Amino acid sequence: MRRARPADAAALVALSEPFVRSGELRRRPARVYAARAADFLVAEPDGALRGCLALGVHPGEDHGATAAGVLYNFCVARQRQGTGLGARLLGAALAEARAQSLGALFTATTGSGRLFLRHGFAPVRPGLAPRAWARTLDPRRGARVLARAL
Repeated sequence: MRRARPADAAALVALSEPFVRSGELRRRPARVYAARAADFLVAEPDGALRGCLALGVHPGEDHGATAAGVLYNFCVARQRQGTGLGARLLGAALAEARAQSLGALFTATTGSGRLFLRHGFAPVRPGLAPRAWARTLDPRRGARVLARAL
């Protein structure tokens, strides 16, 4: 695991593309990946980028409120799914969120969310998530919001 660099943008686009085509992820241009590279943890088990997960930090919305994190753009190459790579990425993101003293983590998924559920996430109303992030959710995608207190 390592933190992504702006130079990883093209590889992040390529890794994400199959999930964009299936509707599991939103399309993001390479310039967005480059600008937000510091949000991303990447996995390169064989020297090539095979997984990524981004952690965006949202400051507390009320005076004195604890900051929250949002996990997004979580993907593992199809040939690496089922090998534990996703669980390692999620574990690293949880450790990073704790190190930053975040109060909770949120994510949205159009899939089963099994991995998140196994790691203590539970379905919540979108209104409990950071407002700026919740406003970006597209109801047509039918995503469920999951959260976990830290």
